[in-house]
Amino acid sequence: NPDLIFLTDGATKGIMQILGTIIRNKNDGILVPVPQYPLYSATISLSGGAFIPYYLEETANWGLDIGNIRQSVLEARQKGITVRAMVIINPGNPTGQCLSYGDIKELIHFCYLENLVVLADEVYQQNIYQDERPFISAKKVLMDTGLPFSKEVQLVSFHTVSKGFWGECGQRAGYLEMTNIPSKTVDEIYKVASISLSPNVPGQVLLGLMVNPPKVGDISYAQFVSESKGILESMRRRAHIITDGFNSCRNVVCNFTEGAMYSFPQLKLPPKAIEAAKEAGKAPDVFYCLNLLDATGISTVPGSGFGQKEGVFHLRTTILPAEEDIPEVMASFKKFNDNFMAKYEA
Repeated sequence: NPDLIFLTDGATKGIMQILGTIIRNKNDGILVPVPQYPLYSATISLSGGAFIPYYLEETANWGLDIGNIRQSVLEARQKGITVRAMVIINPGNPTGQCLSYGDIKELIHFCYLENLVVLADEVYQQNIYQDERPFISAKKVLMDTGLPFSKEVQLVSFHTVSKGFWGECGQRAGYLEMTNIPSKTVDEIYKVASISLSPNVPGQVLLGLMVNPPKVGDISYAQFVSESKGILESMRRRAHIITDGFNSCRNVVCNFTEGAMYSFPQLKLPPKAIEAAKEAGKAPDVFYCLNLLDATGISTVPGSGFGQKEGVFHLRTTILPAEEDIPEVMASFKKFNDNFMAKYEA
């Protein structure tokens, strides 16, 4: 239904708009997977709501633990917080996992029982690097599940031209689709959206191209297929090279990047490194990443920027360097890392 699809200046603006609609006051909570894309914690804070983390299980390839999620809801309610929505990021950012059909179905059942709106961040849906767990949209699973779920679970889905093989982050184009949202609520969201009178025309043109790509018989079809397939196949190879590279390093463990654009290895930092970070006034993973930058020029993001369990450290890096450059990048990383670990284990 086109009346339930809103074009936005990137998925970010749509997510901010919906979170702002859901959160009424400081007692309204939003469930968010941790590690998480910081857009969520920042927007929830800006909107005056409560950030409710549910931790993904790294040892299960960043899988879901429904018991952990239930515990997060229970603890929030004991603090007087009304949990109103649940965010799912599929494929994951920064963790790169793809949710299975069963995972999504279990989450839909959970949100039905707990009366939560599902916020499905699906911006990396074209970035899949294995065949065992293809991307499956939350809406498809919701519709397949049947009554009463398909008519009662409220869902908002988000997509963008910033990811996939398009990568047009600077053009600011995306959309959200609402499913089972009451018509009066849709009217209010429309009213707020209408404050921005002027449409982002270039972004909307690109979005139109994304959802309506060249078809068989079109003059550009062969080139489109060749380029898009080439980009995704190269990213699949890069995901393997980078994961294998991290796992060859001393005190580094990394799950395979099933989807999205990132690798999120765990750093098993020696106690002396943690102490040195403390003396430098830095979080341990920040200390590591700054040393890596100084020594190699490789820029990464400390895991503490995304949230992580106490005493566990990570970094996030993209799989986007040119494929021919990646072996050199990983060799440089390995040399730094192994020297760093040896220095602080001595």
